[in-house]
Amino acid sequence: MTITVTGATGQLGRLVVAALKSQNVPVTAAVRNPAAAGGDNVRLADYDRPETLVPAFEGTDRLLLISGNEAGRRVEQHRAVVDAAVRAGVGHIVYTSITRADTSTNPLAPEHKATEELIVASGLPYTFLRNNWYFENYTASLATALEHGVILGAAGAGRVAAATRADFAAGAAAVLAATGNAHAGKVYETGGDTTMSLADLADEVTAQSGTKVAYQDLPADDYAQALVGFGLPEGFARVLAAADVSIAQGSLDVATGDLSALIGRPTTTLAQAVATALKK
Repeated sequence: MTITVTGATGQLGRLVVAALKSQNVPVTAAVRNPAAAGGDNVRLADYDRPETLVPAFEGTDRLLLISGNEAGRRVEQHRAVVDAAVRAGVGHIVYTSITRADTSTNPLAPEHKATEELIVASGLPYTFLRNNWYFENYTASLATALEHGVILGAAGAGRVAAATRADFAAGAAAVLAATGNAHAGKVYETGGDTTMSLADLADEVTAQSGTKVAYQDLPADDYAQALVGFGLPEGFARVLAAADVSIAQGSLDVATGDLSALIGRPTTTLAQAVATALKK
C-alpha cells in the first residue's frame, strides 16, 4: 500500500510522516519544496501549482490532504488537490477538517465544509478527520502569559476539546495505515477526551509555574485589536476573535472519544500539555 502525505514538512504533516515511519509504513512526502524536505520518497506538490499534483499523487492508495493554512484560499487550493487525486487514480482520500464542519459557527468552518463536499462529489472513498483545536494554539504563547500574568481571549466560559498535534498526527497515521476499508466513508470528530475553558488553562499554568496567571475575557473587537497589537494582520486577528466567539457558543465543546479510539490510548491532558510547554 502506498501512502502520500501532503504538507509533509508542516507542523502536523511532519508528525504524521514520523508516526508512519515509526510503524515501518512506507510514506511519500508531498511538499512545496522538496530540497528542504530531505530524505527519500519526496515529491513536489504545490497546492497553487496544479500541474505538480497529478505526478505527486500517481500510484497513491491513500492520500492525506492536510488543509492549507491560507484562510480564504483553501477551497481553490483543495479543489486542485481533489481534482488531481481523481486524475491520478488515488484510492482513498483522508482530509483534516474542523469540528462539526457542516454546522459550526466557527468562521474557519465554511471552507472545510466546502472541501468535504468537493471530496464527496469526487466519488473517491474518503475519511474526514474533523480536528478540534491544538493545545499548541495556546501553549505556544505561555511565555507571554507568564510575563504579563494574563491570557487574553473572547471565548467566555466556552470549552475546547483540545489535543496535541502529536495526538492528531497519530490519529491520521492510524487511519492511513489501517488494513482493509474500515475507515472508508467515516467522519470522525477528533479531539481531546475532556474539555477545558481558558480559565482552566490559566489555573493550570498558575498551579504548575507558581506564577499567577488569569484569564481575561474581552469583547471580540477588543480582543482583535489586542492581537493586532501583538503583530497579527487585522483580518486574521478578526477571524481569530470570531473563532473565540464561536467557542463561547459551544463550537469546540465536542468530546466524542473518536481520537483516543483511533490511537488506542488516552489523548494528552491539559496538565501534560502545560507541563511539556513549561519545560521548553
